[in-house]
Amino acid sequence: MREILPALSRWYASGTPFGLATVVAVSRSAPRGPGAAMAVGPDDEVVGSVSGGCVEGAVFELAKEVVESGESRLHTFGYSDADAFEVGLTCGGEITLLVRPVSPATDAGFGEVAASVAEHRPVVSATVLDGPAPRGAALAVWPDRVAGTLGSEGLDAAVTDDARGELAQGATGQRHYGAHGERREDDVTVFLQSFAPPPRMLVFGAIDFAAAVARIGLFLGYRVTVCDARPVFATPKRFPEGVEVVVDWPHRYLSGTETDDRTVVCVLTHDPKFDVPLLEVALRRPAAYIGVMGSRRTHDDRLKRLRDTTLGPAELTRLRSPIGLDLGARTPEEVAVSIAAEIIALRWGGSGTPLSGTAGAIHPPVLRPV
Repeated sequence: MREILPALSRWYASGTPFGLATVVAVSRSAPRGPGAAMAVGPDDEVVGSVSGGCVEGAVFELAKEVVESGESRLHTFGYSDADAFEVGLTCGGEITLLVRPVSPATDAGFGEVAASVAEHRPVVSATVLDGPAPRGAALAVWPDRVAGTLGSEGLDAAVTDDARGELAQGATGQRHYGAHGERREDDVTVFLQSFAPPPRMLVFGAIDFAAAVARIGLFLGYRVTVCDARPVFATPKRFPEGVEVVVDWPHRYLSGTETDDRTVVCVLTHDPKFDVPLLEVALRRPAAYIGVMGSRRTHDDRLKRLRDTTLGPAELTRLRSPIGLDLGARTPEEVAVSIAAEIIALRWGGSGTPLSGTAGAIHPPVLRPV
């Protein structure tokens, strides 16, 4: 959704209705997860994707139909080899989509939601999928306020409470309620889509590899900051647009920077006077990944220095060093790919083994990513 918001905001501001298809449920090897979106706007302009190409043609027609009728639809696509003309997912999975018309007249809060997402302000979009409440009815929930309604005061209150809980976890999924928000009933199905601020990638050391790592971090959806104490290297012109560049001692900057369980820390300086003080701070802070560049000799020397600090064995085991997966990478861009591969594998519990050498589901069930 984040990727297509500029187009959606433009269409919404013009007052022109558009069809928005959102993945609200998946099973087995579905190519896109809940929250993936595709929209069809004026002049049949298409943005986004819900299946990587398998069912987009059919979704295009559905989106046009809901705009014309003004009524939201819930539709499931799955694999089919019995009917050559039936649209299906060749991967064998199944996806359920909510396809709804969006305009200022049908969803008064959409513009505010889009603005919040663009400005990295946390918000949840709650949409009715099924039940006595109007399908497609939308409620926007922020930490301190709400906009819109799902048709019932009690339902709005229950969904608001759950939405704020989901937002704290960065979670997206379905919840079930009674017609008036009763917790132990399942008459109404509501899709809660969390837009938490993007996770942070902190890159320390403004060397040539840092630009490649920063670029792939942006591509993966991170908010990227590059920090180096040397102003001659830490200049914005050396890095992609959208990367924050900070001139400061790494350990001092990290000490004053908030991190959480989604934060990625990449230390590329491989200089003890920078690395050791920085890692003393990093290894005590919340983070999903702390990787450090350097040869095996550098790694051994770094560990020796770190053991001389007050860091304990449990903290030192969090260190991913040498950084990245063994891909045989040489160039800065290849090394960036190897680092990104390790981050993704750690996030989803992947092994890094070629899929051709594994068996079973390609995408095993995951309750929530790191």
